Amino acid sequence: MADVLPDVLAWGLRLVFCGTAAGPESARIGAYYAGPRNAFWPVLAEARFTPALLRPAEYAQLRQYRIGLTDLSKTGRGMDRDLSPGDFDIDRFWASVRHWAPRAIAFTSQEAGALALGRRKRDIAFGAQPVAPGQPAVFVLPSPSAANGHWPKLRHHWRDCARATGFA
Repeated sequence: MADVLPDVLAWGLRLVFCGTAAGPESARIGAYYAGPRNAFWPVLAEARFTPALLRPAEYAQLRQYRIGLTDLSKTGRGMDRDLSPGDFDIDRFWASVRHWAPRAIAFTSQEAGALALGRRKRDIAFGAQPVAPGQPAVFVLPSPSAANGHWPKLRHHWRDCARATGFA
């Protein structure tokens, strides 16, 4: 089965954002974080990961800022509640991290962080996560999805990540 969205990965990335899977609108139009009320693109500019607001269709331009994109499920699509455990390929994700060797990874939801780190969602706090020496820094960020009703009071974690990774 083909990937719903292509990875945006390259050598020398400072940060890779990783979600669970392409949302319904992202899958429909073929662009990351394309939901009409998703705050991903605005918060990238607000937190200074990017110097200007990009549109979802411009996702491949993130490479020029040394930022990558991927999902834990490359073939699944929909909201997290629509996905099954078999939709996720965690081994593939970590193999990509080892291959491309980004300096940091930021999971764009607690769900993505929990799945990738093999922990329960309730046991993961937002922010920097403990990592072994020599591993990329890992951050778990609140979901920018319109479905996240707590977004306004949690968006500061994105600014914290930008500062910690040298973007702001």
